Amino acid sequence: MVQENQTISTLHQLLDYEAGKFSSAEHQLHRELQQWINTASSVKLKAVLQRYLHDIENHLQQMDEFIKQESLMSVRLNSRLMKAYIDETNETLLVCSDPEVKDACLLAGIQLINHYKISAYGTAAAFANALEMGKAAQFFHQAEVNEKQIDDRLSQLALYEINSRAKAPITLP
Repeated sequence: MVQENQTISTLHQLLDYEAGKFSSAEHQLHRELQQWINTASSVKLKAVLQRYLHDIENHLQQMDEFIKQESLMSVRLNSRLMKAYIDETNETLLVCSDPEVKDACLLAGIQLINHYKISAYGTAAAFANALEMGKAAQFFHQAEVNEKQIDDRLSQLALYEINSRAKAPITLP
């Protein structure tokens, strides 16, 4: 178990530390995603984001089980990276005036977050595998797979709808 102000000297402690940050990141994204769903104008984008929200809720439930199993402190470390990604996306959304361009901005911001999460969960799965923590490794791997599936959906949506609509938005004089 890693507490604040404690150094990390084992891979197991590093995994536990990172899990605290994942939990924080998922909570931060969960809070923001519902607002982003309301911001989206594309029905298909809303549907993909609604699915993503459901996946995050599942990740949070499983993360809580992992944290209990590992007897980690319930104090969640703040994920500065997730906060930065969320802030950056929100800042860009504020300056986008056209709904189609706003959808492209939102999709891009969420995909950036998604790529961070793919990397984080993949690394955690590798750590858990090295530590022979089968159940944890399976959870982290499945979370990585879920993130990759959302990434694929977002990429397809960007390619076949969102970006083409943003390329030629309807503007009123």
